[in-house]
Amino acid sequence: MQNKNIERQKMSRIRLNQEYRNKIGNRLRVHAEQEDTIEKQNYDNLKADQIEINDNAWKIAETIVRRHYTLDDVAKAQYLQDKFENVSTIAKDSCFHFHYLGMKEDRDYDNNLVMKEDTIESHFDFRLNGSIDTDSNSSNYSDNSYSYALFRDELKAQENCNPDILIEQEGKDHNPHRTKYVDANNKYLGDDDKGYGKEWNEKYQLDLIGRDYCRDRSIACTEQEYMMLIDWKKQKAQFVMAHQKWIASILEQMKEIKLGLKGYKYLDEALELASELGMPIDEAEIIRTNSTGLTIYNPKNLADRIKGMKNKREKTREEKIAERMAYMQAQKSVN
Repeated sequence: MQNKNIERQKMSRIRLNQEYRNKIGNRLRVHAEQEDTIEKQNYDNLKADQIEINDNAWKIAETIVRRHYTLDDVAKAQYLQDKFENVSTIAKDSCFHFHYLGMKEDRDYDNNLVMKEDTIESHFDFRLNGSIDTDSNSSNYSDNSYSYALFRDELKAQENCNPDILIEQEGKDHNPHRTKYVDANNKYLGDDDKGYGKEWNEKYQLDLIGRDYCRDRSIACTEQEYMMLIDWKKQKAQFVMAHQKWIASILEQMKEIKLGLKGYKYLDEALELASELGMPIDEAEIIRTNSTGLTIYNPKNLADRIKGMKNKREKTREEKIAERMAYMQAQKSVN
């Protein structure tokens, strides 16, 4: 009699199909992005600093440029440009090559290491898609990772955009899926013509004398000014890295979640997993809106594994020593 009741219960359970798996997986992804984890806190904290660090760096750049191209000189050049049709010498720009005279490592004729006086130069691009690579001196290189991280909420709110696409596609060859979202993201953000790109780029631009390409000139600055601007690029790169680490932790969780959902046969198993992860989902909601045998994929066990993939931090020296001492003590007990 008891066996018949069990069989009857199994027959009444709703089987988990791919549609239900996708719905539950999507909701758990949203939940994971909203959780107040260490990774998300780091991203949010650095994001709050971005306008200030860009404004501060721009003040330094403007000071350097105006020492070389004074407002009086720019006004005179503008006067000549307005007066003569064949004069075109004023251009707005947001990227610059700055340099100072410093020391670089070199090799003498005997291949001994020596320090040699040389020009230290780098490219600094204040445009929204400007490069954040401190080792790059190219004025032709752009980088969308910063704008995607900074305007993540705005892009996320758009149906056809994905601010995390570069992270999701890391290590993969260029493909139509990646291109689709990169193009949509860039179209929404805009450039010099419209959108956030236009607003951002117009905020960080100066009238300069000469050709309208930053690679055609290099402006002298002090070593201190140079290093402060290098630090600005590093701070932007740290923010991009915080975005990458946060989303990477979510992708790691989703990989386990999808694997678990694939192994479940019944809807109630998937709903139990969602509940264990802190996001109860109503069975009727999943249906209305449109036996594994492996202990590892028991909903509670799987939830514990997924929870362990976030809030990661570097262990302190004291914690590492304590773990080592505990391990050595355990080994003595065994022997």
